[in-house]
Amino acid sequence: MPIVTVHLVEGQHTRDQHARLLTELSARYAAVLDSPIERVRALITLHGPHEWAAAGVPATAGPAPAPYFTALVLEGRPLEQRHRLLTEFTDIIVDVLGVDRGVVRGRIIRVDPDDWGIGGVPASAARRAEIAARAAG
Repeated sequence: MPIVTVHLVEGQHTRDQHARLLTELSARYAAVLDSPIERVRALITLHGPHEWAAAGVPATAGPAPAPYFTALVLEGRPLEQRHRLLTEFTDIIVDVLGVDRGVVRGRIIRVDPDDWGIGGVPASAARRAEIAARAAG
């Protein structure tokens, strides 16, 4: 279920920076949640400079825009993990994109396991079956 989306202004960063950002965010997500990396999804959503404003200033007229990220986690993840994600994702964005730490914004969105599907099955049921299979085998 771990999904992170970073919103950026198109043309502000290179494809290599995008690739590095996706790779590093994915690895950090897996490490913080102690989750197999195969479950992690990382996305970049690009917005045209006419579709983005920071501090009330459109990206076409102002300084380099401020990155924003969201991270989805299943309800029940400890506060410590959620805070680590906020801090460590910000660290990666600052390092990879070379932006000022103070302009990065992020949000953790907790999702009820009954409202998240894995292969068409609610996560609550899928995880129960996975845990039972591990215990049996």
